[in-house]
Amino acid sequence: MEKERDSVVRIVPDTSVIIDGCISKKVSSGEYAGAEVFIPEAVVSELEAQANRGFEIGQKGLDELLELHTLSDEREIKLSFIGERPSPEQVKFAGSGGIDALIRAEAVKLDAVFVTGDRIQAQVATSKGLKVEWISPEKVDFPSLLIEDYFTNDTMSVHLKNKVVPMAKRGTIGDVRFVAIGDTPCTYNELKAISRELVERARADQESFTEMSSKGALVLQIRNMRIAISNPPFSDDIEITAVRPIAAVSLDEYRLGDKLKERILGQRGILIAGPPGAGKSTFAAGVAIYLNEHGFVVKTMESPRDLQVPAEITQYAPLDGDMEKTADVLLLVRPDYTIYDEVRKTRDFLIFADMRLAGVGMIGVVHANRAVDAVQRLIGRVELGVIPQVVDTVVFIDKGEVTKVHILEFTVKVPSGMTEADLARPVITVSDFETGTTEYEIYTYGEQVVVMPVGNVDTAKRPAWRLAEGEVSDVISRYASGPVEVDMVSDSRATVKVLEHDVPRIIGKGGSMIDEIEKELGIHIDVRKIDEIKERSGTSKKRYRPIVERTKKHVVMNIPELAKQDVEIYVGDEYLFTATVGRHGDIKTRLGSDIADDILDAVEYGEPVEIRVV
Repeated sequence: MEKERDSVVRIVPDTSVIIDGCISKKVSSGEYAGAEVFIPEAVVSELEAQANRGFEIGQKGLDELLELHTLSDEREIKLSFIGERPSPEQVKFAGSGGIDALIRAEAVKLDAVFVTGDRIQAQVATSKGLKVEWISPEKVDFPSLLIEDYFTNDTMSVHLKNKVVPMAKRGTIGDVRFVAIGDTPCTYNELKAISRELVERARADQESFTEMSSKGALVLQIRNMRIAISNPPFSDDIEITAVRPIAAVSLDEYRLGDKLKERILGQRGILIAGPPGAGKSTFAAGVAIYLNEHGFVVKTMESPRDLQVPAEITQYAPLDGDMEKTADVLLLVRPDYTIYDEVRKTRDFLIFADMRLAGVGMIGVVHANRAVDAVQRLIGRVELGVIPQVVDTVVFIDKGEVTKVHILEFTVKVPSGMTEADLARPVITVSDFETGTTEYEIYTYGEQVVVMPVGNVDTAKRPAWRLAEGEVSDVISRYASGPVEVDMVSDSRATVKVLEHDVPRIIGKGGSMIDEIEKELGIHIDVRKIDEIKERSGTSKKRYRPIVERTKKHVVMNIPELAKQDVEIYVGDEYLFTATVGRHGDIKTRLGSDIADDILDAVEYGEPVEIRVV
C-alpha cells in the first residue's frame, strides 16, 4: 500500500503553468494521469486579482482551474486547494516575489514536485532543495489562429466588436476601403474564445509577447500582427482590433532622388509625417533597412514594436514603461541612427530632442495633416532656437507616396512682409527641398510664435481667422480718430496700428479700455503706432475717425488734432457738410437736425463717420 502511494505523482503548480494550461495538457497526454494536484490559495488569489482588474491572463488561469476541477470529477486527477489566502498587500506586490515564496513553501510541506514555467522560479526552488519540474517554452509550429480566418492578402486590419458584423480595412495604402466581411454580428463567446487564444499564443510563442496589459486593455504583438483587445470598463463592450502590414517596401520603390538619399545618410534629425494609415511606419522601416545596408548601426524605439525590420536592427520597447530609460540605454549602445516610432506627447519630443542633441541621428514618426504641422508640434516643446538642430528635414507621406520634403534652416533676418531693418530677428525658414523656395518662416512676434506663410498666398486660402480683421477694424474704429490697420497674427492675437495720439485712447487709463475691447473680441490685441497717415485709394484727402458724443442739445464730433481746420464730414462715401473745427477740436450739430440724425444713425448701424481735411 505504501508502495502504491509513493507511485502517485504529487505536484504543486505555480501561477505561470496554470495560466499556460500546462497541467491539464499533461493530464490529457497521460503524463500526469492519476496525479495529486495541490493548488495553493496564493495562486487562486493572484488569478482572481488579475481577472478583477480586467487582465485576460487572470481569466485564462481561472478557466484552467475549472478544467482541472472537471478532470477531478472525472477521476483523472485528485484536486485539492491548500494553504492560506494571502493578504491584499501580498497580492498587490506579487511581482516582488512574496506570492512565489508562499507557493514554494506549500511544495516543501507536502514534499511535492514544484512545477513552474518561470526560469527564475525554477532556479530559486532548485537552490532551496525542492524537487522542480521546469516546463520550458518550446519553439513549435503553431496552428493558425481563429482571427487569421478574417484576413486576406490585401487586408490591413480587422475590427471585431460584440453585436457588430466583422469589419476590415482592405486595399492598398493609396486606396483603403472599410468594408463588412461578414453577415452575422460577432457574439460575446466568439470574441472571448478569440481573445483567450491570442493571449495563450502570446505567452507560448517565443516570437510573440504582451506589449501592454492594463485594466480593460491588452496589447499583444503576435509575430507580425499587432492586437488590441479592449473590455469594459475601458470600452463599452468587448472589441478586438488586429493590424497586419501588407507590404514591406524598399526605399528604392519610393523613387527618391539621390540628393534626398544622401541627406538621409547624413545623420540628421528627420520627421516622417502624415495622416493615420498613410504609410509612415512602412517608409520608416524602409529607411531603417536602407541605413542598415549602408553600414550604419540602427536601433528602434517603439511601443508597440511593430516595424518590419531585419534581425540586425534591434527593436527596443519602453524600459520599465519609460522611454526615457530606453534612451539612456541606447546612448550607451551608441547607435548611428535611431528610429523613434510614434512621437506624440511632449515627453516623446523631449526625448527625441535630447538624443538628437547628443549626436545620434534621429528619425521620428509623427501624425500630421501637413508637413509644416509636424514642425509646429515642436513649438513650445523644444526651444525655438534649437529646432533646426533637432529636426532639419520633414518628409511628408500621403497614400504611400512621398509628397513633400521640407528642410529647416536657422538665420537672422527681417521676416517677410516687414520693412524696418530694426525688426530683424532669429528666423527659422522652412523651404521646399526640391525647389529651395522658402514656404514658411517661424519667428517670435511679441510673446507669440508665428508660423507665417511666405510668398504669394491665395486670398481664398487664407486662414479662416484672417476674416476677423474687418471685425477688429470696426471695433477699434469706434475709439480711433484716424486710420486703423489690423493684422491678424493668429486666431487669438491681432496687431493694430493707429495714429500716435489714438494709442492712449484705445489703451485707456491703466489699460481699462483695451481690456474691454479684448473681452468683446475674445482675442489679445497689440497696439502699435503708425508714423504716417496713409492715403486711401481714389482720393488724395486724409481721413480721420472722430469720437461721436450726444449731449442734451448737440451731437458732438471730437477730433483735437484738426483744431481750427476746415474739414468735410462724410458717412461712408456720402458727403454731409463742410465745417471748421473749433479750437478745442469739436464740431457740433444741433440735436434733431437732419445732419445730426444721419450721424447718429450711422453710429447706430456701424457705418463709418469720417472727417477729411479740405
